[in-house]
Amino acid sequence: MGRATPTFLDEPPSSQTLTSYDREHMKLYMRLLDAERDGADWREAVRILFGLDPARDPERCRSIHDAHLSRAHWMTEYGYRELVRESQRKA
Repeated sequence: MGRATPTFLDEPPSSQTLTSYDREHMKLYMRLLDAERDGADWREAVRILFGLDPARDPERCRSIHDAHLSRAHWMTEYGYRELVRESQRKA
């Protein structure tokens, strides 16, 4: 059984608000932050989380990793506030 086609963009949408892409990739963002915290090499994270081979296209893989990690950091600083506001409206 092969891997599913990746459902990620090379670069997440840049927005000052949460996007549907952010919502769909929340788990990926959290896993990237965990990998960073644990000191994992970016190549290992790309292989595991994105299913890409960094030896084949290191520049693209690094760019994908860094762009998504940057968005993950944005989520921890700003994006989560929208999630909190939404959950308070539903309560």
